[in-house]
Amino acid sequence: MKVVHSPSPVSKEASVTQVSEVRVPQVGTPASMRELNQRIVLTRLRSGGAATRPQLAKDTGLSKPTVGQALLELEQSRLVRTIGRTSAGLGRSAILYESNPSAGHVMGIDIGRARIRVAVADLAGTVVARLDEPNRCATARALVKTVNQLAHKTVRDAGLDLEDMVAKVVGSPGVPDPRGRILHYAPNLPDWGKKGLLDELEAALGVGLVVENDANLAAVGEHARGAAKGVSSFVCVVIGTGIGMGIVLEGRLYRGAHGAAGEVGYLPYGWNGDENGAAVKKTPSARGLMEAAAAGDSVLKMAKSENLRDAQSALDVFVMARNGDARARRIVTEEAARLAYLVASVSAVLDPELVVLSGGIGKSADLLAGPMDKALRGLTPLVPRIVASELGEDAVLTGAISIGLRSAEDIVFDRRNDAIAD
Repeated sequence: MKVVHSPSPVSKEASVTQVSEVRVPQVGTPASMRELNQRIVLTRLRSGGAATRPQLAKDTGLSKPTVGQALLELEQSRLVRTIGRTSAGLGRSAILYESNPSAGHVMGIDIGRARIRVAVADLAGTVVARLDEPNRCATARALVKTVNQLAHKTVRDAGLDLEDMVAKVVGSPGVPDPRGRILHYAPNLPDWGKKGLLDELEAALGVGLVVENDANLAAVGEHARGAAKGVSSFVCVVIGTGIGMGIVLEGRLYRGAHGAAGEVGYLPYGWNGDENGAAVKKTPSARGLMEAAAAGDSVLKMAKSENLRDAQSALDVFVMARNGDARARRIVTEEAARLAYLVASVSAVLDPELVVLSGGIGKSADLLAGPMDKALRGLTPLVPRIVASELGEDAVLTGAISIGLRSAEDIVFDRRNDAIAD
């Protein structure tokens, strides 16, 4: 896989839900036809699960001898394995084949302000090793070093080496810039917007690296295995230290012209202009007005104004509200009203079928949904369904692994076949 540092590890035209496509090789030679047949059989096993040779012939339209030859070659390259026999009629049985999940591994990394999460998964998407550590880094250099250490430890825990990772996908706040080699719009991570950061990540983690916005990955994760499974058009709003949003339209991840689609922290919530309409500040806030108004620290500010002295975090405020504290409930209602502004703005432009609330504050969607719905109906007739994330803190990692698997399946096929050819 090419080393990529860009906002588009999957193009805007690529389907979010599609796990793998048959990449058709150049036809015209027996070798190319054999490769095509192998890809067809392998894709069927990956998408449809274990099957016998007759079942594969029926499902793919290939002849039984062609399927048998493809299976033999796929076994030789360790992309397919047998898992026993199954009854196929009166006293007869057939060999059962499945794609070999251990033929390759992918790594997902979630870099957040509070925590760093790393996971290694096989080609079936099964996580075989994982680490979850607090992020105590005060500089970008320290953070890259920590990510490097955690990545190496995770692969060792899986009994592998970093070089064994077929694909590595990093989720981070901000928008990757392939030309400037930096991440834009990530003010909550110290020094994370410095030039050359993407080069430093590549040097630490090696080739095969993809860097993606964390909210985009959360949306991919929810679409693949979470609350938005089967939903064509939705948004995933991640609310924690910052605010971001991943957008899926007609089954495709949407990034916009510069990769910044979904940077809803910059919505002009509470914008204040003078009587001539000119902005009071000529230089916009690094964080953005919406983020400053509705991210985790704003909940704490409201807690101080309500004299909630025991609240040390936004989570504490929601726990108090859940336990019936009237002051905490007022704060939750106000937070819901601010988030309703965000959803109303997005709904007027994108008309999503669903809004998934994710992130630290999103975990309290059960408390927010009612007040948000009420506030929305006072703002707009466009009221989408609002649900909690089903993946919670695993949304970004799940999306990272899903993105990695799409690349890994083709890469593993090419590598194994090239090795046999040599």
